[in-house]
Amino acid sequence: MDMKLELVPVPVADVDRSKAFYTEQLGFALDVDVQPAPGMRVVQLTPPGSACSIVVGTGLGPITEMPPGTVKALHLVVADIERVRAELVARGVAVDEVVDVGGGVRYAYFGDPDGNTWTLQEMAWRTGDAF
Repeated sequence: MDMKLELVPVPVADVDRSKAFYTEQLGFALDVDVQPAPGMRVVQLTPPGSACSIVVGTGLGPITEMPPGTVKALHLVVADIERVRAELVARGVAVDEVVDVGGGVRYAYFGDPDGNTWTLQEMAWRTGDAF
């Protein structure tokens, strides 16, 4: 039985500000920006190379009832953390310095405008179709 994680809700205070941050600064693809009903807006964004997207919006029941900034440590796995970090910093993202935690694993941390946090993760030994 397959079970694929394909959509993660990220609670935000300002949908347009978040949409701009994720598309313009992080380079996520804008998949959907629709208002299917009064008071409801669904914005789905996908990181480059990912099969899993995030959703931000309004009027989405339990998703928009979560306080903005409460999602922590979502991981973006990358092949070259130094290159990705440099690119994000050049786009104005405040990414912490790369930390080597041992075992071939390195991290760099940043947050979105609402305080949801993200982790760039590099595992040099990892192979697979992600890279």
